[in-house]
Amino acid sequence: MEISDIKNLRIAIIGGGYGGASAAKALQSIGAENVHVYEQAPALAQVGAGIGLRPPSVELFRKWGMFQAIEAVSSPSDHLEILTADGGHILATEEWPFMHAYAQVNHNRMIHRGDFIDALLGVLKEGTVHLGHKLSGIEDNGTDATLTFENGNTVTADLVIGADGIRSTIRHQLFSQKEPVFSGEHAYRAVISIDDAHGLVTDDNPRFYMGDNGTIAYNLPLRHRGQLSYDITARSEDGSWAPEITTDYLVNLLEGFDERIIQVAKELDLSTVTSRSVFDIDPLDSWHTGCVALLGDAAHAMLHHQGQGANSAILDADGLTEALLQGSSVPEALALYQTHRKPLTDELQRVSRQGWHADAVESAFPANA
Repeated sequence: MEISDIKNLRIAIIGGGYGGASAAKALQSIGAENVHVYEQAPALAQVGAGIGLRPPSVELFRKWGMFQAIEAVSSPSDHLEILTADGGHILATEEWPFMHAYAQVNHNRMIHRGDFIDALLGVLKEGTVHLGHKLSGIEDNGTDATLTFENGNTVTADLVIGADGIRSTIRHQLFSQKEPVFSGEHAYRAVISIDDAHGLVTDDNPRFYMGDNGTIAYNLPLRHRGQLSYDITARSEDGSWAPEITTDYLVNLLEGFDERIIQVAKELDLSTVTSRSVFDIDPLDSWHTGCVALLGDAAHAMLHHQGQGANSAILDADGLTEALLQGSSVPEALALYQTHRKPLTDELQRVSRQGWHADAVESAFPANA
C-alpha cells in the first residue's frame, strides 16, 4: 500500500498492553495518523514482573526510533544461565547479543513489565490511547468493522487489530470459541529489593534453577530498579485462575534448591505475590478476515518457558506493518501478515508446550528465537 493510503486508514487497536502499544508505535512509524488504542482498564497501573526483551525486539525499538526510551528503564544482559536446583552446576548457557547493522550491539534487556508498557505508551502520539473502553462486541462488515464498548461508545474502523490477550473477545466472536488450555502448572511471581535477595543478584544476567520435580526458579535481575523479579513455576492440578498459596507451600516446592532461593520464599510478603495458573491456547486456523487481525496473545498465547510471549507480540507488530507496506490492500496485507508470522508462532506454541527440564536443557530455546 502507498504511504498516503496507510496515512488515511482508520485503525482501531483493542488492548493497550505490550502487543497493542507496539502495534500502535509500529504503525505510527510508517505514517499512519489515525491510530487509536482502546484499553479496558480505567487507569494504567505498574503491575507485573520482569521480562526479557530479546535482541530482535530491541532491534525493532531502534527501527521505530524509541530505543532510548527502552534503554532508560532496562538493563542489558549478555546471557542466560540454566543451573541445577542447588546452583552447584551450570547446565547450559545461552548467549544472545547480536550486532546491529551499524555496529551497535543488541543485548537482551531485562525490564519490568510496567516500565515497558509505560515506555511504549509514552512514545505514542497524544490522544492515541483511550482508557475505560472494554469491548463488548464486534461486527465485521467486510470492508470495515464496527466496535461496541460497554461504556456505550461505538467505533468503525478500516482495520481492527485484536490485541486483547489470551481471553480475547475478538477471537471468541470472530475466530474461535475454544477456551484457553490449562498447562498443569502454576506461576508465582514477586518483585523484591536486591537487598532482600540474599546475594542472588551479582550481575544483569537471568538465572534459571531447575528442580527434579518440575519446579523451576526464575531469577530475573532488574538492577536499574534495585530489584529482582523472583518467579517460581511448579506443577499443579488446580486450574483455578488465581490459586491461594501459603509460605509453607512455596518452601516445600523448593526442597533441594539453593538455600538463598528458599530463604527468599520464607520471607516473601504473600500479599505482593502474584499467583496464577498458566494457560495457553490451541493454534488457530486463521488470524484474520478482510479487515480484522489478531496479534500477540489473542492470536497465539503460549506458555512462558521460552520467554517469547511479549517478544512474539512485538515481532507481530512489525510483521503487520511490513505487510501493509507490501500488500496492495488491507485484505492482502493481512493475508501476508499471517503467512509470515503464523508458522513461527505455531512452532513456538508447540515447543513451549513441551516444556523443559534439567535432563533436557537443550530443548529450552528453539533455534533462532
